[in-house]
Amino acid sequence: MLTKRIIPCLDVKGGRVVKGIQFRDHRDAGDPVEMASFYDREGADELVFYDITASSDGREIMRDVVSRVAEQVFIPLTVGGGIRSVSDMRLMLNAGADKISINTAAVENPELIKAGADHFGSQCIVLGLDAIRSKNFSTHDPHWTVRIRTGNAGGIEAGLDAIEWAVEAVKLGVGEIVVNSIDADGTTEGYDIDLLKALAQVITVPVVASGGAGIKDHILEALTNGKADAALAATIFHYGTYSIEEVKEYLFENGLPIRMNLDNGNGKIR
Repeated sequence: MLTKRIIPCLDVKGGRVVKGIQFRDHRDAGDPVEMASFYDREGADELVFYDITASSDGREIMRDVVSRVAEQVFIPLTVGGGIRSVSDMRLMLNAGADKISINTAAVENPELIKAGADHFGSQCIVLGLDAIRSKNFSTHDPHWTVRIRTGNAGGIEAGLDAIEWAVEAVKLGVGEIVVNSIDADGTTEGYDIDLLKALAQVITVPVVASGGAGIKDHILEALTNGKADAALAATIFHYGTYSIEEVKEYLFENGLPIRMNLDNGNGKIR
């Protein structure tokens, strides 16, 4: 069985890490370079860096910040925000990213997924899927739609069914999906397990759960009942609710395969 991954997320706005609720009311959480270095030492399995207003502002990602973050970490780094072309992808990979996350650009130009996978391999291309529950369906028959340009007060509707879009993106070459529930984002009330289950039924690439972690049980539920391959979290790590080690120990105690760090810096599977 593959190990489950714990991934802190750095949402960066104006050169600072921020955290909001449902993509609004952002508050400062710290310096991205210092936080990246801290999470690397703490035993994070990967790190995600999102320039959350690059797409909504119509500008390029903060390459200098990405480069400084990459210099501080020795774990896989996924970078997203404002990436619109294969050239942009190459710039981020050259700046130190291991994976490229695309959301708005992928919706507006789906062929970008295929082009990126052809140039760099599917393992480098991550779909950032920002999904919100449709009010036109009951809780017993949930559906989700896609939003783009979400760095600007929750974004705009893309007119796509989230599950159908995920299936199409995988066909085009996406190697992983980070699915963020807009409804749950920043609430600390738990991931959208129904959304994770719905994705697990129809796609074969790894799914990273995002949006809503407040307690360790939420992460456990996403990785078990939700069938996610990894859990991304921000609030509980940024503001010291839990350390990464505490979360990993809890998951291990509950029977999940987890990579733990030894004092000498070498990882072991428990």
